[in-house]
Amino acid sequence: MHGRAQDVSVTVDLAIFTVRDDELQVLLITRGNEPYLGAPALPGGYVRAGETLDEAARRELSEETDRDPRGRVITVSYLALGPNMPDPTAGTDARTAFWVPVETALSWRAKLAFDHAEILGEALEQARSKLEYTTVAAAFCAEPFSIGDLRHVYETVWGVTLDPSNFRRKVTQARLFLESTGERRRAEMGRPAALYRRGPARLLSPPLLRHGDAI
Repeated sequence: MHGRAQDVSVTVDLAIFTVRDDELQVLLITRGNEPYLGAPALPGGYVRAGETLDEAARRELSEETDRDPRGRVITVSYLALGPNMPDPTAGTDARTAFWVPVETALSWRAKLAFDHAEILGEALEQARSKLEYTTVAAAFCAEPFSIGDLRHVYETVWGVTLDPSNFRRKVTQARLFLESTGERRRAEMGRPAALYRRGPARLLSPPLLRHGDAI
C-alpha cells in the first residue's frame, strides 16, 4: 500500500544585483509573513495557477517582494544583473525592500530566510562569471567611458584589484567589445584618458577570465 502523495508547490526566487555607491549590491526584502517573519530574504513567491515561471518571475520583480517549510517546494532561481536599478518598493508579503552590499548580505548567512544564503552564493558566482564571458560590464558605464571606468566595474563586481596594463590589453583585444570615440578625457594628473563606447558584441571573445594569467 502506497502512502499518499504529498502536494508540491513551485516558487521563484530572484537574485537581483546592481552597482550602487561603488559597491556590488543585492536586493533583499524583510519578510512580512510567517514563516521567517521579519527575516531578510531574496524577493520571490509562489507560481500562480496558469502562470509560467518567467511570468511569475516578472510579477515578483515588479512587486519587489520564498523556500517554504510548510510543505514540499521546488524553487527556480532567476538572476538579474544590471545598471541603474531603481529604489525598491515592498510587495504584498514584504515589510520593506532594500539594496544592501553583497558582502553585508553574505555576512547575514545565518539570518537569511529559507535556503536563500545558498542561492545568493551561487547567484553571485554566476553574476561574476557573466563579466568573464559577456560584455555586460560596459552597460554600467555612461558613454563615453575610459578603460579605467570599465576596470572599476570589473573590480567592483569581482571584488578584486586588477592590473591596469593587463586589463587594458585584454579588453582592447576582445573582438567588437569596445569602439574608440577618438576623444580623450582630461585628467588632473597624467595623460588624458582615451574614451570608448560599447561595441556590438554580446559575448567576449576571447573571454576575460578572473583566474590564471588572463588579467
